[in-house]
Amino acid sequence: MKVRFAPSPTGLLHVGNARIAIANWCLARRAGGRFVLRLDDTDTERSKPEYAQAIEEDLRWLGLDWDEMFRQTDRLPRYAAAAERLKASGRLYPCFESEEELAFKREQRIRQGKPPLYDRGALKMTKEQLDRALANGKQPYWRFLLSGGSVEWRDGVLGPRSVKLTSLSDPVLVRADGSFLYTFTSVVDDLETGITDIVRGEDHVTNTGIQLDIFGALGGDPRAIRFAHLPLLTDEEGGPLSKRTGSVGLRQLRRDGVEPAALAGYLAALGSSSDPVPGMPAELAGGFDLARISKSAARFDTRQLLALNRRWLHALPFDAVRDRLPEGAGEDFWLAVRGNLDLFRESRDWWDVVAGDILPQGDPAAAEFLHAATETLPEEPWDEATWPAWTGTLAERTGRKGKALYLPLRRALTGEEHGPDLKGFLPLIGRARALTRLRQAAAG
Repeated sequence: MKVRFAPSPTGLLHVGNARIAIANWCLARRAGGRFVLRLDDTDTERSKPEYAQAIEEDLRWLGLDWDEMFRQTDRLPRYAAAAERLKASGRLYPCFESEEELAFKREQRIRQGKPPLYDRGALKMTKEQLDRALANGKQPYWRFLLSGGSVEWRDGVLGPRSVKLTSLSDPVLVRADGSFLYTFTSVVDDLETGITDIVRGEDHVTNTGIQLDIFGALGGDPRAIRFAHLPLLTDEEGGPLSKRTGSVGLRQLRRDGVEPAALAGYLAALGSSSDPVPGMPAELAGGFDLARISKSAARFDTRQLLALNRRWLHALPFDAVRDRLPEGAGEDFWLAVRGNLDLFRESRDWWDVVAGDILPQGDPAAAEFLHAATETLPEEPWDEATWPAWTGTLAERTGRKGKALYLPLRRALTGEEHGPDLKGFLPLIGRARALTRLRQAAAG
C-alpha cells in the first residue's frame, strides 16, 4: 500500500486537511505501507514557502511523519512529457475561446434547454484555422477529451459510485501560459509514484471520475488504484465548515492550547462508529478502519474536542510535561493541578497562584471567619493532612460547614471560586503566602 497526502501550500492546514492526513497515515501504517507528502505548489502566485514550512511543522506536531516527500514544481518536465503523449493520442486538444465566448455559449445552451457544457467547438477547427490562430499570436489552452459512458468504482467509504462523463465538460488540463492544473498533475504523480490508495474528501468524487479517465489515457490501469472519499465536515450547527476554517485552523488550535493527541484522537474517530479516545496517530493506527466511517457528513464539535483534551491532560504523567511546566514546578504541582485543566496553558495560571502574587477575594461578611482562619493556621511542615485538620478545627470553632466553610478560604488563598483540591494545593502555596492572603482578604 502506498498513499499520499497532497496539501497546497497556499494557506495553513485546517481540521479538514488534518483529518485526511490522519486517515491516510493510519491506513498506511496499519498495513505496513508508505505515506507520501506531496506539496501541490503549481499555483506559483498563491503558493508560499512559509506555508510549505508550516504544513510540515503542523504535521509533525500532530505526530505524522512521511516516507517520501516532493513538490510538484520539481516535476514540471514530467507533466510536460505526459501532456505531449496525450496530445499525440488526440486526447488533449487546443482551444482558443475566451471567457466571454464561453459564457455566451453557456447562455445559448441554457436558453435551448441544454446543459451548459462545453460544445467541443475547438475540435471543429480546421488545420488552416488552427494555423491562422497560432500565426496571429493566440496561445491555446488544452482540454482533455473525455471518453463516453460512465466511470465506476467501489468506494472504500461511500460504496458503489459512478460518474457519467457525458454530463461533464472536457476539463482544461493545461492553461494558455503552459501551466498545469491539479486535475492533471495529480494523475501523473499518482501513476508515476505508484500510489495504490487515495483517501480524500467527498468533494472530489466527480474529480475521481475524470481522473480515472485520464489515468487510463496515460496507460495506467484504473483498476490498480483504490479510492475512498470521506464525507465533509460540518460545524456544530450542521453548516459548511469551509466557511469557518479560520476558527479551526491547526495553528489556532495550537495557540488555544489543544493537545495534538486530543485532536488526532478526535479526527481519527470523527464520523465513525468508534468512540474517540485521545492518542497520537502511532497509537491509533492499529484500530483505524475505513469501514467504520459513515456515509453521512461528520459534525466537528469543539466541545467534544475540548472534552478529549481534558481527558488527555488529566491522565498525563509528570514526565510527559516536565519540560513544558514553568520553572520550579515539580511533580507535586502537576499532580495537584492536572485534574482541573481544560488547556495546558492554564497550568501557568495555577503556578502564579502557587509562587506569585495574587489578589485575594475579600468578603466583609467573612472577615471574622478569616481572622479565625489566620489564628488557627497550622505551623509548617505541611502535607496533605494539613488542609482537613485545619478546616476541621475551623468548623469546630466557628460552626461553619460545607460551602460556608470552604469557599471563603478558597477565595482568599487562590483568588478563585473553583480549582484544585486544596488538600494537595495548600502545601504548595506555603504558610507565609497563605497567612498574607488570609489577612488581605479579611481586611476586605
